Amino acid sequence: MPPTHDPRLTEIIKAHQGFEGPLLPILHAVQTEWGHVPADAHDAIAAALNISKAEVHGVVTFYHDFKEVPGGRHQLRLCRAEACQAMGADMLADQARRRLGLDWHQTSADGRVTLEPVFCLGLCAVAPAAQIDGRGVARVDTARLDALIDEVLA
Repeated sequence: MPPTHDPRLTEIIKAHQGFEGPLLPILHAVQTEWGHVPADAHDAIAAALNISKAEVHGVVTFYHDFKEVPGGRHQLRLCRAEACQAMGADMLADQARRRLGLDWHQTSADGRVTLEPVFCLGLCAVAPAAQIDGRGVARVDTARLDALIDEVLA
């Protein structure tokens, strides 16, 4: 986790500060650099952009792509939106939590996988949907979910 005055954090902020609407590009760059957006970076970002720390925190917590703590090496996301729920997503969620021994937003003790709920992956027509390490997976059934879980546990 970088300290507030980390030179790399300062470089990232300066590189994006001249953009219109620089907050999202800065947050993406910070997450790319450290794997998450550390809370102690919020102050420096807010000060540089002349916005409140609460605004930075609000954006970080609003978008599911931003993490406040480091996640696992693999990210398994299951869609929790209505179309997916109508097609059996609740059963799949129970299966994933049971198999991984995790609840939402938890990371396995070995750091291998983080289980995340997502409220729409944009794959409604081919629900239920999942995402593994950024790759969308459509028409997930119990067998396909088991294969995804085997993939992250391998």
